[in-house]
Amino acid sequence: MVLTVLVVLPTAVLFLRVLNENTTQRDETALKLKGVEYLAELAPLISALAESQSSALQGVTQEPASLTAAVARVQGVDENLGGDLETTSRWAGLKEKIGRLPGVSGTAEDVYQAHVEVGDLALELYNEVRENSKLNQDQQSDIWYLQETITVDMPEAVTHVSRMGDLANMLAAAKNNQRAALAVQFGAEILAVQEAVAELTDHLQAAAEDTDSSTLASNTVNNLDAFRRGVEAANRGANLGNTPDVSILVTAQSTLTNALKALATVLLKEMSTMLDERTDSLDYRRAEAWAMLITSIVLLVIAAFWNRGRAVLAGREASQSSRDVSVQGDNPPGFAGGGFGGSPAWER
Repeated sequence: MVLTVLVVLPTAVLFLRVLNENTTQRDETALKLKGVEYLAELAPLISALAESQSSALQGVTQEPASLTAAVARVQGVDENLGGDLETTSRWAGLKEKIGRLPGVSGTAEDVYQAHVEVGDLALELYNEVRENSKLNQDQQSDIWYLQETITVDMPEAVTHVSRMGDLANMLAAAKNNQRAALAVQFGAEILAVQEAVAELTDHLQAAAEDTDSSTLASNTVNNLDAFRRGVEAANRGANLGNTPDVSILVTAQSTLTNALKALATVLLKEMSTMLDERTDSLDYRRAEAWAMLITSIVLLVIAAFWNRGRAVLAGREASQSSRDVSVQGDNPPGFAGGGFGGSPAWER
């Protein structure tokens, strides 16, 4: 029994270490899945803010229906997951800023800057979700590239394309003393769009090249092509160095927004599937570890009882042998014990 305990103890310690590591990984994966769920509701907010910015610059003071719906969706997901992802405080601040947008008055530059501030806060919320959900720390390369695309490249691309189009409109209507400053901002947004597009393309290509998913590449190619066509159209409309073509930019902005919406849906689904598969694998390893521990304990107990049984049997055999020897010692050869076999020597 002592030997059994000495074998079980290190086995149990090893099992607890495996179980603890498995639990940690399962908890982290569950947190990342919550991050993906939050991002799925956050993605429409970026497009809705872009629409709100454009309509406000056209003199529409009422909040677009798309923005109202997007805010409601983020509010719902934050109520469920904000505590785990520690986003509630930042979302509350962003929501308050969004609520003030319809009341912003002044020049076009004032309206534009108010929306820029809100857009930057939305991008920061993206960053907080990816950091607090630990998606940006994932060791699986395809998941890392996908989260970088979804949480950084795509929202930045939508935001900068929107600003580029609106600045083109503002530049066309600006007075001579305003044109120089607006032209600098417009050029900066063009470069920002090109950088975001380049990063997005590189990250998606890296994810597709280093993945076990059989659907990632095929599901992204069509949407990525649509996105690239929108970017090319936006660059033509921007006409850097000359007068931008606003009509082309508006069409390109709509194409880009729709392509990125579709792309975001596909990529979020792919990432969620990968994390679900990881959860299944961890559940299997957990069950396997329990099965191995129970099997080890059962085998050790069986071995202990088997050895104990052998010891008891050996003890009985030894005791029986000892009694046989004792009986033979009490009745030496030639001694008849007064029976019929003969008489003592003195009687003869």
